[in-house]
Amino acid sequence: MSGRHAAAGAGSGSRAAVAAADLELPAMLLHDDALDHNVRAMADWCRAAGVQLAPHAKTHMSRDLVRRQTAAGAWGFTAATPAQVRTLAGWGVARVLHANPLVDRASIAWVAEHLLTAGSATEYLGYVESDAGLDLLLAELDRLQPARPLPLLLELGFRGGRTGVRDDHAALALAERVAGADRVRLAGVSAFEGLMPVGDDPGAPPGSVDLLARVRALVTAVTDQGLVAGVPVVTAGGSSYFDLVARELGPAMWDRPVTTVLRSGCYVTHDHGVYRRTSPLGADRGTGALRPAFELRASVLSAPEDGLVIAGFGRREVPTDDRLPVVLGALAREGAAAGSAASADVAGWEVTAVNDHHAFLRVPPGTAVAPGTVLRLGISHPCGAFDRWRHIPLVDAGDRVVGEITPRL
Repeated sequence: MSGRHAAAGAGSGSRAAVAAADLELPAMLLHDDALDHNVRAMADWCRAAGVQLAPHAKTHMSRDLVRRQTAAGAWGFTAATPAQVRTLAGWGVARVLHANPLVDRASIAWVAEHLLTAGSATEYLGYVESDAGLDLLLAELDRLQPARPLPLLLELGFRGGRTGVRDDHAALALAERVAGADRVRLAGVSAFEGLMPVGDDPGAPPGSVDLLARVRALVTAVTDQGLVAGVPVVTAGGSSYFDLVARELGPAMWDRPVTTVLRSGCYVTHDHGVYRRTSPLGADRGTGALRPAFELRASVLSAPEDGLVIAGFGRREVPTDDRLPVVLGALAREGAAAGSAASADVAGWEVTAVNDHHAFLRVPPGTAVAPGTVLRLGISHPCGAFDRWRHIPLVDAGDRVVGEITPRL
């Protein structure tokens, strides 16, 4: 049975619940209790730190998960693309933070027509990071004449990074231009510390403190000069170093009203790889408060050589951009249902390479692994897992399929 049909069957009152063991393999699963736990844990952490959370919806683009995060108190949601902005607005999200410059005419027109009207139910905040980008926006907005000015966050960047003003004097000059224009208004300052060069230590990149200090200085300058109308929004923070952002940009660092917003996204599912290693709430670097929610189940296809196992999954099924999946357990096919015996000892089992739909595993010499053995695997970088599956079964603590997540990517 496919994941899609299994999940649909689980939601029908006329059918018995479907066991995850009956799914067609390979199958990517999400543990429902881990999702709920992570949403609550991150919301609680932000409240305790005195910061707001606009979860990056690009991670999942799931209406169900947006609802869960909204119910937990999300300040808004972050989007990466104009298409994601449209989808989130269509779902009724109250506030969308678009974490990229808005530069194409069609998208500017859509935002002006749908989100800058007097009756819009969704507040939009965009990015500005260059004079050329501002010129483009102003020209289009002058032509379109929306009812309200476009709120903009001035993005600071760093050498070798992505978007963002590199020079602080240029950033202040750009802020003055935004504040002096009729069609836009300065709403605050943004940055992203997650791509700064890192060392061997899983702690924050060495340059991130300097970047956040630059953000503080710019916020102080633009508010001292009266360039921001209202309370400024100050936003940074991915899923790895949000504790640093809360420390450097949180309420204790300000002598004036500021709304500090984190944009973390991958916390909702967490993982067994990069975020286990780098998250402040992960097991390696932090408290271990987050739980990995993704699990891939796949069949052993062959054990053609001693110490070598070939499994039925590959880069088309799992993200591999950060690191390869880790083996969590192995069960005989007949024993994969809820209540089965504990997984076999998989110490020393390692995924060493993947093709499109095949994985190579190294196992200890002399290990007998039969075709049909079900592997349980953890992934790294959740965004890539959502990319690959249109229907992801939700399983409960009893390994029963209780619903599905349907990413709208």
